Amino acid sequence: MSDEAPSFPGQSVESYDTSTRLDSDYYAVFSDIGPEDRAAWDRAKAYVDEVAPQMADAWDRAEYPLDTVRRMGELDLVVDGIDHPSLTRLSPLAAGLINMEISRGDGSLGTVLAVQGGLALRTLALFGSPAQQDKWLTRLADGSVLGSFALTEPDHGSDSVSLETVARRDGDGWVIRGAKKWIGNGASGGITFVWARIDDESAAEHGAVRCFLIEQDRPGYIGTVIRGKASLRAIHQAHILLDDVRVPADAVLPGTKSFKDASTVLYATRSGVAWSALGHATACYEAALSYATTRIQFGKPIAKFQMVQERLTHMLEDLTAMQLYCRRLADLETAGELRPTQASLAKFHNTRAARRVAALARDLLGGNGILLENTVMQHMADIEAIHTYEGTESVQALLLGRDITGMSAFV
Repeated sequence: MSDEAPSFPGQSVESYDTSTRLDSDYYAVFSDIGPEDRAAWDRAKAYVDEVAPQMADAWDRAEYPLDTVRRMGELDLVVDGIDHPSLTRLSPLAAGLINMEISRGDGSLGTVLAVQGGLALRTLALFGSPAQQDKWLTRLADGSVLGSFALTEPDHGSDSVSLETVARRDGDGWVIRGAKKWIGNGASGGITFVWARIDDESAAEHGAVRCFLIEQDRPGYIGTVIRGKASLRAIHQAHILLDDVRVPADAVLPGTKSFKDASTVLYATRSGVAWSALGHATACYEAALSYATTRIQFGKPIAKFQMVQERLTHMLEDLTAMQLYCRRLADLETAGELRPTQASLAKFHNTRAARRVAALARDLLGGNGILLENTVMQHMADIEAIHTYEGTESVQALLLGRDITGMSAFV
């Protein structure tokens, strides 16, 4: 009896390989990277391949597989280029390549990296006390404890500087009251870095914004998973209510003094969003290219049609520009010359370009483009989230406009 699958008229191909890595790099942007950076990139590739089937199922079911987060930590992929003696040091290029590769595999995992490493771990490494770092730093880095960064509020997204969550002194501790929304890992059972405004008219720091390390099992901490997401379905974001949460005096991160400290963290992660967008766009372009060379219509591969080749060229145009942006970001950061608005421009360009690439890839795949098994639709949905978070397109444009004109258009 033959082991070959039976063939049926009208179905010469049962499925298409749209997830094989093609290592697209038309301008050889990454051809000269050193062995240490390449080893980190290869580690990310191996991780993505290991967890890919699990993540595809988790995205479809809107489940958050915490073991994949811990595995990311075990492989030392969470440290995100943060410079701290207790953490493995990755170059900006290596950190970017890891971000790109993990996002190419799965956008939810890319957001895990952004939240766990880019936001939570970076906040602790930059602003935490020695005692806070001794207790939590390596546990965040190895994924044994999940961390979240709670800045955005239901009423304050783009204008997060207007946050209303307050912290009041109570004896030798603090009482925190407010609400936060869209907080990755905020209902994971780990720890949350909560940004709050000091409410103490007798204190010099009244009105200042500071950050508090709160364990999520504290009484009054209520984290509810946000349901119904069409994007980043395999990581949970939370709506958090802080109902007079009492924390000790040493819960405050001593290095945080104002909203500018929160901005320092966000500026660093905007580079990461640019790399993440590149990963998504790479996946979409490579899926489209693979599909075009194997999908037969009118007796020949659709890659032979002029319109298809033109669309692939438009995708390659955007993809190559995104690669150049990211490589230059890494070079500037390595030299200590990266300015926040340069990261903003990369984020602004790359998420917009990723949307274009995904739309063209979805169109090129025709009806097959809406199937999750062909990867493009999932990436297309996930791109919508990264296009918004860490500062919307409009906010990035205003930051850049202020920088190039010297005049602020913020309300």
